[in-house]
Amino acid sequence: MLQEEVSHSYLDIACSELDQAIATLQDLLQVSKPDLEDEPYIAINLCSELESLLYLFQDQIYRVQIVRNFRNSDEIIYGKRNQLKKAFFNLLKNAFEAIPDKGIITIEQYRVGDFVYVVICDTGVGVPKEKLQLLGTPFFTTKDEGTGMGLTQVFSTIYQHGGTIDVKSKEGIGTTFTIQFPTEIREQIGVIDLDLQYVKGQSFKEYFLLNQDRFKELFAGETKDINQLMDDSMQKINLHDIFDKMAKLLVEDRQHELVMLAKELGKIGAKNDVPLVIKLEMLQAFRKVYWNFLHNYYKHVGLDMEGVFQLGIKTNFILDHYIFHYFSSYIEYKDELLRSHRETIDDLSVPIIPLSASMAVLPIVGTLDTYRAKKVQERTLNQIASLKIQKIIIDLSGVAFMDTAVVGHLFRIVEGIGLLGCKAIVTGIRPEIANTMIELGIAFTEKVDTKATLQQALEEYQ
Repeated sequence: MLQEEVSHSYLDIACSELDQAIATLQDLLQVSKPDLEDEPYIAINLCSELESLLYLFQDQIYRVQIVRNFRNSDEIIYGKRNQLKKAFFNLLKNAFEAIPDKGIITIEQYRVGDFVYVVICDTGVGVPKEKLQLLGTPFFTTKDEGTGMGLTQVFSTIYQHGGTIDVKSKEGIGTTFTIQFPTEIREQIGVIDLDLQYVKGQSFKEYFLLNQDRFKELFAGETKDINQLMDDSMQKINLHDIFDKMAKLLVEDRQHELVMLAKELGKIGAKNDVPLVIKLEMLQAFRKVYWNFLHNYYKHVGLDMEGVFQLGIKTNFILDHYIFHYFSSYIEYKDELLRSHRETIDDLSVPIIPLSASMAVLPIVGTLDTYRAKKVQERTLNQIASLKIQKIIIDLSGVAFMDTAVVGHLFRIVEGIGLLGCKAIVTGIRPEIANTMIELGIAFTEKVDTKATLQQALEEYQ
């Protein structure tokens, strides 16, 4: 209420801390009473779920190597899918965070007897021996900014599924979590009978509108744990409103508008870096709830076998068509973004610096491969022509590596500069590059000067 009357940084801090406190309390409530919204036990392929979770950590792959060792990959367990996914997400997140620089995370899955095992091992900082027994205790954490609720949720979920969890860790070497699940069957996959309102003679559209709030409730229940994997930028998109609109278009058979919505949302998803795996998870939840609605409607109306197949083919075609256009739009935008970034990088990698109206410097830094050499050629020749440069100093002192093919290419560029009436001065040639030039028989014409350093060239030619 105070924020509505006066703006003060302390009020922003207070609200931020309050949000964190509420989030911690919600985590605690979820651990202590996880079944407020009952989630059914279904067949779960742990290998598939682990693979889908790893896509959420793609930004870490450049520094952390993932080693998969999935045996008996067709084995399934029965459990609450969303709760288990959140538990494994927390374990993987902890494993990545435990590795400060570079390292390895090994994920194993196998079956022994009547049990399925999942092993997650990291080469991180490890946990002190005296603190191992405290793992999973609410509010105990080894992180500076952790709440201790992540592992509490993990332990709670594993125990609810009749499983066990064993932790081994050594400081400076890493930590290994070994999870054991029983394989007994709890419940078969299939449609669910729902307590929905039905008026005799009504169409499916009327039936859906009558039970629309129940549809939203069921969809929210199916996706509640997916939402917790989404960051703030994804939350702003309000995916539930989008799926509500999608349901209405599907019910009314407005296929073209669904396609246009898919294209629009694909671009929005790409802009906001919504992982495709999250979109697929939500589409799977949507399809499940929608099919349960169809089942419960036609249970009243009656439908012969041919009608069931026709309905299935049509509904799945429309949904798959939506997925196709969403992915196409998403990938198209990402490709445009990558091309744009590549062009920016190409421009930055050839930084021609004008020193006067007729003179410029081209400092080349880093590794010079064939692709970059071509960009140097294109941009340098174009800039010389457009700026009417008469002298250009090409400084090679910052080049970390240059292979044999590129050495020849680079000095052909130097010769080409002379064809434009511009004098090239090459500085900072390293001994290994000079040696390669000798081996290749590369010699400069009188149009090219060489100097030991950039400073020497600047003093002489300015």
